[in-house]
Amino acid sequence: MTGELIIPRDAPSDLIRAAGGIIMRVNAAGRTEIACIYRESRGDWTFPKGKLDAGETFERAALREVLEETAMRCRVVRFIGTTNYTHRKGRPKIVAYYLMVVDDGDFEPNDEVDDLVWLPMDRVREHLTWDRDQELFDIAVTLPEIHSLAS
Repeated sequence: MTGELIIPRDAPSDLIRAAGGIIMRVNAAGRTEIACIYRESRGDWTFPKGKLDAGETFERAALREVLEETAMRCRVVRFIGTTNYTHRKGRPKIVAYYLMVVDDGDFEPNDEVDDLVWLPMDRVREHLTWDRDQELFDIAVTLPEIHSLAS
């Protein structure tokens, strides 16, 4: 059970709620790789994420957004943490992230994501555009699940 993120009642009324995933897989050599996506419209390398639909949980939104942005069906391994920042339109935003494993599917470019690369864990941090994504990845690499997948 991954649990569900609780937003305080006194959170800003214009808070943007979003969720996403750090997707991992084991390559043919038995090493863990992490997916990073490129969004040409934003000129950034990041992890897949998006806004919650009405009534949707953070976990469900993360799975849906990952599928929409990568065409890969994943399963949640565990909750990682959150990032929060001011959206480019000036609104506060919180994004809940989950560690995920690919069950099936292959990336297909779409309206939101132009490219996806699978990187060895020691190259992910340097590939990410945003400090907040790098900090989130720093948390993810401390989780035993990210290392036990290849075992």
